[in-house]
Amino acid sequence: MKKRVYIETTIPSYYYEIRKDTKSRAWQEVTRNWWRNYRRYYEPITSQFVLYELSKSEHPNATLKIELVNTLEKLPHLLVIEDIVEEYIRHQLVPKEYGGDAFHLAYCSYYAIDFLMTWNCANLANPNKFHHIEVINTRLGLKSPILCTPDQLLSEGAML
Repeated sequence: MKKRVYIETTIPSYYYEIRKDTKSRAWQEVTRNWWRNYRRYYEPITSQFVLYELSKSEHPNATLKIELVNTLEKLPHLLVIEDIVEEYIRHQLVPKEYGGDAFHLAYCSYYAIDFLMTWNCANLANPNKFHHIEVINTRLGLKSPILCTPDQLLSEGAML
């Protein structure tokens, strides 16, 4: 059975990144490499919340980004997701002003998704937050996803 990977908003954003600085170009290359060559080893999943984030702001190439993830399975939105988000914010897993990050984590935790793939290393793929996330999710009776960047899922070992 393939492991499920939640595709968070930064993944399509970097797939169609327009900035030319070294980091942005490198992240774009890794994102495209994963999408083209490694995605097939996983079951990529997203949510309507990703589509909402991509459509609500002034994203360059927003239509292309939405098309990229629109074919993926979407996790259903349930009211319990919003309750989990409130708990995450109350326990300061993510700052209130970054509540979207809490939604991505809540979807993954509630639906027991294996990986949450993101380039958001401040609020999500941050090793300093992993333990806190696990503690809160354990209290809530939820599974914690592995929070990772695309480059962490490029090796054969990650696919087993």
